[in-house]
Amino acid sequence: MKKMQVILLVALSSALLLSGCGQKQQEQKPEVEPPVTEQVKEEPEVPETPEEKEEQPENEETPEEDVPPEEGMVRSRITNEWVTEEVDNTRPVAVMMPNTRTAAPYGISEADVLYECNVEGSITRLMAIFQDWSDFERLGNVRSSRDYYIYWSFEWDALYIHFGGPFYINDVINRPDTDNIDGLSSSNFWRAKDTVNSTDNAYVTTEGILADAQRLGYSLEYRDGYSDGKHFQFAPDSEPNTLEQYSGAITADKIDMSPAYPVTNCYFVYNPDTGLYDRFQHLSGAADGPHIDLANNQQLSFKNVLVQNTYFEVRDQKGYLAFQCHDTTRDGWYFTNGRGIHVTWEKTADYSPTRYYDDNGNEIQLNTGKTMICIVEDGDSFLVDDVEYSSKEK
Repeated sequence: MKKMQVILLVALSSALLLSGCGQKQQEQKPEVEPPVTEQVKEEPEVPETPEEKEEQPENEETPEEDVPPEEGMVRSRITNEWVTEEVDNTRPVAVMMPNTRTAAPYGISEADVLYECNVEGSITRLMAIFQDWSDFERLGNVRSSRDYYIYWSFEWDALYIHFGGPFYINDVINRPDTDNIDGLSSSNFWRAKDTVNSTDNAYVTTEGILADAQRLGYSLEYRDGYSDGKHFQFAPDSEPNTLEQYSGAITADKIDMSPAYPVTNCYFVYNPDTGLYDRFQHLSGAADGPHIDLANNQQLSFKNVLVQNTYFEVRDQKGYLAFQCHDTTRDGWYFTNGRGIHVTWEKTADYSPTRYYDDNGNEIQLNTGKTMICIVEDGDSFLVDDVEYSSKEK
């Protein structure tokens, strides 16, 4: 009997305990429910995610900007045009070319960047930078080097191609980091018989460049330490740089370099139909006319034209020149889309790119396409729509 009473008491106590826990849980429910209610209230905010997704097409509307026209294509580090990854990852070539009455240029219209600068006797020489040099059957004329061109080729990490040169080039051409191919020591250059004289007649092919690069142990890939970024800063194709944002911008329908280049007498005329500057020349002893590539009968044209005033010295009685290529800040001009602005340029080391800044100190944005760089001796002038401009530093 006593056992029965004990069992009943235990059962009763358990029931009371269970009842107590149940009451406590019920009392706590109001404390737990508000967060649940708040979570439920937050559920209507979930549709905001789809709304954000609906806004994404606005970013996708920059379509042509970032979506390559073909798979495996990227923006060129030199022109910002679409090129294959293989082309963009292959070192360019820098080719010395003449600019005289007897010159017979082949392939020059395909240059992505073209330099022009005075050499002795007030004639100019050209250096053409080619990013895609994969299929040239005749490239040239190839002419002799001047040391300042070698320094400009460094900033592109280019294979430098020339045909000899004066002893002034020896120090830099013999540097272990100067990957040059000299026609004087190569069997892969050839002389054409269809040129005007025996000087402007040396040419090379893609096959020849590849053979010499292999013979000399030159890598076709960009070397360690060279910047993987773009050489220039480029404006988006959807918002090209019109220079209209600069109050000091000038109209530039014609850029005449004749005062600075009195033998070449080259000039550029803006073509509003193409948005490019077409190049013309009035070489001494030759007729005035367009600068033509004999390989395809195309006129040289450029989206960007840079005029770069540069400190120089005359080295000897023969008129050989020296130009300060870096460790300097000097002035110049930038032209595109029929307008121009004053700029300053700066280059800090051999392999660093030349940077160009507007008068507010901001690096300028070039437009997608080919670029012409005219190196002008400090103190020399040029004409823009018949108005004379010269360097600010003498």
